[in-house]
Amino acid sequence: MEASNAASSASPLHSPCAACKILRRRCSDKCALAPYFPPTELVRFTSAHRVFGASNVVKLLQELAERQRADAVSSLVYEANARIRDPVYGSAGIIFQLQKQVDELQLQLAQAQAELAAQRAQNENLIAVLFMKAWPLPDEYGPRTVAEEYSQESIWEPALWSS
Repeated sequence: MEASNAASSASPLHSPCAACKILRRRCSDKCALAPYFPPTELVRFTSAHRVFGASNVVKLLQELAERQRADAVSSLVYEANARIRDPVYGSAGIIFQLQKQVDELQLQLAQAQAELAAQRAQNENLIAVLFMKAWPLPDEYGPRTVAEEYSQESIWEPALWSS
């Protein structure tokens, strides 16, 4: 009994990572996948394993710098899930759908902005009519004095009242 207690205290018991659980192997302290696939995230590893294979995931992680590995695992899992949903296009299909949605929304926005501009112009016209806003007239239509009228009369034109 004491020997088994001593052995268990020498090597701390820890739950195997999701990768080792799925692959049914013993998870060591130096397991390359343990930091990225904790025991509670079996589905993440399962999808990555189904699409890429466990050995390819390990090789990819070993080629990357330590600081890049978490992002790479996140990307692998995302792409694997996308490939499972859409085997032909994967994440490219999702990107295409989102781009199409962005284009449609931009068109709707442009239409709404045009409609808003038209409504504002109509509102300004209505306000102008309601408050009898005087529109500025060009100088040629403005009020003139009698002297100005006669000064512009041509000296070659005969007066209408002369006979």
